[in-house]
Amino acid sequence: MKLKVFPKNTPEATIERIVQTLSDGGVIIYPTDTTYALGCSAMKERAVERVCKIRNIDIATHPLSIVCYDMSAISEYARIENNIYKTIRRNLPGPFTFILPGKNTLPKIFRACKGKEVGIRMPDSPIVAEIVRRLGAPLMTCSLPMPEGEEEETAYQTNPDLIEETLGNDVDLLLDGGEGVYANSTIVDCTGDEPEIIRQGIGELQ
Repeated sequence: MKLKVFPKNTPEATIERIVQTLSDGGVIIYPTDTTYALGCSAMKERAVERVCKIRNIDIATHPLSIVCYDMSAISEYARIENNIYKTIRRNLPGPFTFILPGKNTLPKIFRACKGKEVGIRMPDSPIVAEIVRRLGAPLMTCSLPMPEGEEEETAYQTNPDLIEETLGNDVDLLLDGGEGVYANSTIVDCTGDEPEIIRQGIGELQ
């Protein structure tokens, strides 16, 4: 089912429907500050497994990512050194994924990756922030799979109608926030002594 959402003033009943779906272990497609993404409650392990299957993620080699509401939530699910904390606080919310050592507060599936890291996102999106706040748990998040034979730079990651055609039957809700922006988040590895950019995306690290 496709639901229309807005940066501000999304109907209360719509937000409640989204949060209830996530609380029940559902999977959604939602707009971020870059492309659309797959998401589910990070605390629902079967839902996380379902997202990994849709996206064809090998959890042994691919760190999973979560969307957190604020810095306090990030500290609850990942270990952050003081210098890294300041860098993250300067740059979030925004189009970044910070790779950090994960904590045992996340379900076991997040520790399946050899290094036990977790990606941290906090998109600059009021509707996503409100959903995560109401859910009371982080979202597990990942990019959308591409249709077979398509190039990476395609409307299939930004156009809600095309996304519905290709993935609508694989998820419980598609949140239609209008045309998305084709852009990658900047990935910053924060597991070493200093932050290291491992993929430069739209975010310029401050």
